[in-house]
Amino acid sequence: MKRTHHCNELRLEHLGAEVTLCGWVHSRRDLGGVIFIDIRDREGRTQTVFDPSDLPAALFEQASGLRSESVVRVTGKVRRRPEGTVNPKIPTGEVEVMVRELEVLNLAEPLPFQIDDPESAAKVNEELRLRHRYLDLRRPEMARNLRLRHTVATATRVYFDEQGFLEVETPLLFKSTPEGAREFVVPVRNSPGSFYALPQSPQQFKQILMVAGVERYFQLAKCFRDEDLRADRQPEFTQIDVEMSFIEREDIYRVIEGLLGRIWKVALGVDLPTPFPRMAFVEALNRFGIDKPDTRFGLELVDLTEEFRGSAFKVFSGAIQGGGVVKALNAKSLAGVTQGQMETMTALAKEGGAKGLAFIKVENGEWKAPMVKFFSAAEKAALESKLGIEEGDLILFAAGEWLMACEILGRIRLYAAELLRAGGKLVIPADRFDFLWVVDFPLLSYDKEQQRWYSSHHPFTAPVAEDIPLLLQDPKKVRGQHYDIVVNGVELGGGSIRIHQPAVQKRVFEDVLRIPPDLARARFGYLLEAFRYGAPPHGGIALGFDRMVAMLCGTPSIRDVIAFPKTAKGTCLMTDSPGGVEPKQLRDLHIEIRGGHRETPRPHPPAA
Repeated sequence: MKRTHHCNELRLEHLGAEVTLCGWVHSRRDLGGVIFIDIRDREGRTQTVFDPSDLPAALFEQASGLRSESVVRVTGKVRRRPEGTVNPKIPTGEVEVMVRELEVLNLAEPLPFQIDDPESAAKVNEELRLRHRYLDLRRPEMARNLRLRHTVATATRVYFDEQGFLEVETPLLFKSTPEGAREFVVPVRNSPGSFYALPQSPQQFKQILMVAGVERYFQLAKCFRDEDLRADRQPEFTQIDVEMSFIEREDIYRVIEGLLGRIWKVALGVDLPTPFPRMAFVEALNRFGIDKPDTRFGLELVDLTEEFRGSAFKVFSGAIQGGGVVKALNAKSLAGVTQGQMETMTALAKEGGAKGLAFIKVENGEWKAPMVKFFSAAEKAALESKLGIEEGDLILFAAGEWLMACEILGRIRLYAAELLRAGGKLVIPADRFDFLWVVDFPLLSYDKEQQRWYSSHHPFTAPVAEDIPLLLQDPKKVRGQHYDIVVNGVELGGGSIRIHQPAVQKRVFEDVLRIPPDLARARFGYLLEAFRYGAPPHGGIALGFDRMVAMLCGTPSIRDVIAFPKTAKGTCLMTDSPGGVEPKQLRDLHIEIRGGHRETPRPHPPAA
């Protein structure tokens, strides 16, 4: 199966050379009795020429019958393309191969969809492409994605090796930790009623590696979560997992900024300015309404609580008296939104817990809204000053509990930005990447239904040292040493400095999270025991590898950068999985399927 060159290799310096190429028939054109066939392999493509005046009739007829995606080997001489036929879109566009030998290695059947035309292939139903994923992956766009994924993985390994990290593989068969996201469980044949769980992350193993003295660990780790899927979620995914000993948060920031700088340079040729900006969680919510803000554009939230504390407009003043806030957003130049767009914004407010959406349209020099008649001159002046109100603006309000008000306007802010971009009023360059560290998250969140505190990140996150006395006095004020790395409004990853002192971990488990001691021992006993034998201060982070590669490839879906992804329903259409198993397998596993219906999925427990 020898070939002399790949299909993206031939240039003018190869003129006159006898070459052999192997690959797939990308396209075939019959022009004036001469057949032109583009041969493609993973590196690129080359035009080959079949001239009936130079070939035996049988060989020419064989070329005439070739279907797209048939696998062939051709031998011939490289020549310069005639004047006016150069193809500047491909690297081999100045040359072509005059074929003298053709071997059909495999004749393809008619295709379920075309591959040679990028525009038509992109419009093909995704389910059809996933069912024939082996064809979809032949598309140059998809091949580029896989190559870039490999490049990023290689750069990651090289960088961490240079930084003194060890790549250590952790088990894929783990124990169930039901306080996290829903898990995939694996029955154990020789231990009836016992189950493994596929890991949601290597979190506990990597902490034990720190106790073991590894000091600097990384892994391109396979992780699993049985969650509802979206464009950026899969039941199995890959993350860049990192843990370090004898470090503080600044050390994590420096190492990860170096990694991302290396990746962006290798993948896109972009130099990232470092250090990345830092923003506290509270500031991110106050200014952008979200803990992963897109800072490439303004449209920032404004607090008007003090200005409306004594307002005659009772919706605002009543919310403030109840301990809430009044926040506003100036959606610049969007006063002309359609009724449907306004209804979408109102729906976003209601989904966030509001009864409706208060707004003012500034048109023809007039503030159009019934509530304006309740505003005092001072309140109007404050609005105009703090929001920079101009003709054509749309002012949107949220009043109520602080987090709810921030998040409502945060969602509307992103929708307003979409409208502005669609209308050409907001232009964001495709090659702009705004990185940001979001820090000082609350260590704990309160579950009103269960009436208990739970970990905002996970129960091993260390509190900020000066906040430890507040753990029992005022848990909501305790900040965690948790940090997220965000770019263009996308959370690439998150991590924390861990609790390494057994006494502090015990207090968090038992006194704050109210996990009974016997339950804590059952779930985390091995980790707690390891900490008793000299656990170093340590911390780490995990970056979403698939999500990062998708961003580098410029695609909104991680399915485009995973070789064999699942659909939104968690199925693999190519292999028709998941599927049933033989009754004997179920008997061996001591499993009995009852009923012919699927049970209603249980709601997710609070994340731990």
